Amino acid sequence: MKIAVEGCAHGELEKIYDTIESIQKAEKIKIDLLLCCGDFQSTRNLEDLETMAVPKKYMDICTFYKYYSGEKIAPVLTIFIGGNHEASNYLQELPYGGWVAPNIYYMGYAGVVKVNGIRIAGLSGIYKSHDFFRGRHEFSPYSEATKKSVYHVRQLDVFRLKQLSGTIDICMSHDWPKGIYNYGNKAQLVRFKPHFKDEIETERLGSRPCEDLLNILQPSLWFAAHLHCKFAALVPHEETGRVTKFLALDKCLPKRRFLQVLDIDSVEHTDDGEIKLEYDLEWLTILFLTNHLISVKSSHHYMPGPNGSERYIFTPTDEEKEHVHKKLGYDLKIPENFCRTVEAFNPNDINTNPQQPKSQINPQSLQFCDNLGIDDPLSMAMIVGGHELSHSSTLDGSDLNDSGQFDQSNADMNSSCDTISPLKRKSNLCLPKPVGDLPAEASLTAEQRDSEEMTDISPAFISLTDDQCVPVIEEIPNLNAKPPMKKFKRRNEDIYKTEEDEEEL
Repeated sequence: MKIAVEGCAHGELEKIYDTIESIQKAEKIKIDLLLCCGDFQSTRNLEDLETMAVPKKYMDICTFYKYYSGEKIAPVLTIFIGGNHEASNYLQELPYGGWVAPNIYYMGYAGVVKVNGIRIAGLSGIYKSHDFFRGRHEFSPYSEATKKSVYHVRQLDVFRLKQLSGTIDICMSHDWPKGIYNYGNKAQLVRFKPHFKDEIETERLGSRPCEDLLNILQPSLWFAAHLHCKFAALVPHEETGRVTKFLALDKCLPKRRFLQVLDIDSVEHTDDGEIKLEYDLEWLTILFLTNHLISVKSSHHYMPGPNGSERYIFTPTDEEKEHVHKKLGYDLKIPENFCRTVEAFNPNDINTNPQQPKSQINPQSLQFCDNLGIDDPLSMAMIVGGHELSHSSTLDGSDLNDSGQFDQSNADMNSSCDTISPLKRKSNLCLPKPVGDLPAEASLTAEQRDSEEMTDISPAFISLTDDQCVPVIEEIPNLNAKPPMKKFKRRNEDIYKTEEDEEEL
């Protein structure tokens, strides 16, 4: 598969897709997938624009609304994570991911998906130590404070990603992992970005949670953005012999290095060239097992640790994964259930006084949560905050053809979602205890990977050789598991709280 990677999109979808088209024509290739590393700016209208935490001069509607309205269709499957320049109200409707427009998929606060067998993990937002331990308490309309805190990374999302086992082919973040500059051309980086020098010397550049994930997950590739420059690094993991190839890219501007195309062997080949997007079963099981850890309070909230009596490792057993797989009818295909729920921007109908919209519960999230049996954090936050739940109303009409696919010829406002009943779960509901054995610990072993250096040269294609690494989970006797309890130790709090916050670019 040929995968295009974009740094900060900043709403310039037309320019990005035009660039991809020009590359395809010049190189006589077909790009199968586009990955965007944040600052996507999926603003549907001027009201969405008001939820962005940026100065007024940067509040540009750009071109995403054309793909939301159906005026244009994304020519390549696009998967993105959130950054710090986002329509936060829209992305908050999809905490576990979902379609923001036909053929454009958001990975949620954190997520793992498979594209033709390639396993992709993502973490949205940027790290700020003062919000890391808080719950997801924000909802629109935001205050000036919550307009920023809503896109800050939370401990629960990092904790969930740490439970993953097996091979992660690609990891995406907006932040750079802390210390990544030590594995690339640091001198060149400082020449290009002189103001980075002090942060590098004081070890303040980058995200500590991303650094932890890099060391634990050890993905084959890690893509990032945020700092508006191109930077490549090669990170060896001495204990396993694995190597992570890191690449950060610039924002979408003329003469900037914002896009690169990689050639990656897909695990699952299709005869007709179909691109197959699926949920990752292990990730869904982790979401199910950790549902009771969700907090929607502004106070600090901590994950369980080894010193407590409750379960603290949620790497699923085969029995737990089978339980979730069965709940989903053994179907992991991500449904094409995009819905338009608000009017798209109309250049001929200018709103001179747009206001932040109220938060709405998205039908995609309702369907996902109902199928998996977990809670929607936005619904919980609104209930705890004493606000009435507002369910998105899908707009009349249909863009689906007889085959159930999106009909490009029909650009009317529409809904392709089934009618879903309102949320019935209470905000303090804990799911039944997980079934199956509870592993006390899991260790990964992997054969040493062949790697070729990722150089900082623009138009090159990078061919990767990926051997499969199979996790070995240590077997232990069955434990008599107690129901989940919210009595957690302040594990690793000092590590994160002492970090200085980086500038929000």
